Amino acid sequence: MTPQKGLTILGDLLEEDLTWLAKNGSVSQLYPGDELIKDGQEIDRLFIVTKGNMSVVVDGREVAEAVTGDILGEMSFVEKCETSAEVVARTTSRALAVPRSALLTEFETNTAFAARFYKALAVFLSDRLRATNPGNARGPIDVDGMDHRADYGDKMPRLIELLESGAAAA
Repeated sequence: MTPQKGLTILGDLLEEDLTWLAKNGSVSQLYPGDELIKDGQEIDRLFIVTKGNMSVVVDGREVAEAVTGDILGEMSFVEKCETSAEVVARTTSRALAVPRSALLTEFETNTAFAARFYKALAVFLSDRLRATNPGNARGPIDVDGMDHRADYGDKMPRLIELLESGAAAA
């Protein structure tokens, strides 16, 4: 149930960080064919796929698959630019949508969370880049070799549990 992507992004976050994400985010329910992100639009949220399977589409061609644990909208979040792809649900899916403004406000007052979050985002982006490099002999990130590896397997299920138990209600 917990794919590697969710492990890399959430592995360094603390329980209090997960609780903050759950309380400040909202869950979007998507059905096959529903669009989560439109190409060429400004978005004001960062998404974490908590269930399902989505297609990442550029110029009408699927270029990637997003599954539980994947982060979406991260390039627009980091670069403050319009989206470069469309994301459409393949199956019934859910995504945690965390407002950019809430994240940036929290980062100003909680620099430790900001550091953990940006480190996790950098690792996630590095892994994605490695996966797209055909000459990459190393393959995907070795989760077993990462710091805090015993904690990784519980983070995505824990975030989903917080969301489903109503912790996301303000």
